[in-house]
Amino acid sequence: MNDYQSLHTTDPDFMARFEHFAFDEVPNEEGQTLPEETRYLAILASLIGCGGEAAYRELLSRALDAGLAPAAVKETVYQAFDYLGMGRAWPFLAVTNAVFSDRGIALPLADQTRTTMDDRLEKGAGAQAEIFGEQMRKAWKAGHINRWLAANCFGDYYTRGGLDLAQRELITFCFLAAQGGCEPQLIAHAKGNMNLGSDAAFLGRVVSQILPYIGYPRSLNAMTCIQKASE
Repeated sequence: MNDYQSLHTTDPDFMARFEHFAFDEVPNEEGQTLPEETRYLAILASLIGCGGEAAYRELLSRALDAGLAPAAVKETVYQAFDYLGMGRAWPFLAVTNAVFSDRGIALPLADQTRTTMDDRLEKGAGAQAEIFGEQMRKAWKAGHINRWLAANCFGDYYTRGGLDLAQRELITFCFLAAQGGCEPQLIAHAKGNMNLGSDAAFLGRVVSQILPYIGYPRSLNAMTCIQKASE
């Protein structure tokens, strides 16, 4: 019996209410539903963002059972390194590899790299421009951190296969919403999502679906950021 299953024995009344809310009421709320793969992509990103390692392990298996592709999972974990740093993201890579191995998913997965060390800056800046506007194509010239942001965050990760650009902006939104304290960046990436066709209503559904995993304060903050991004 794993730790999650044991809670049905030690805390049955709590688990009955939690599971009803998280696994029935929230996913089926009228007007707030998402496709299963999208919902699980957002949930996994939010669990990484809030440091929910044990919950991530449990929900990862559910996500794979629901049809979320292993490559999409791995790409979510890889991109988390830019938004949470190695110190918080690394444990989730280990958990993912362990779950994949237990399920017989061969590692390593197919290489999703789409840039070289020579063109990562150019292609990263191009991805920034596609999301945030043409003015971002030269934003890297403002300083070395801006250059790293373009070459590393966007050039090394956003350009990879396994997830499309809209999905990458979605998981970034979830990383930022879940970790809290990143409201300026959350507003910017809410706008980025909208620029790629994920409107305020969609982002509101995303927040609804991740609420059981990140709590009410950060969910309400995220809704405020969506509103500000829409103004």
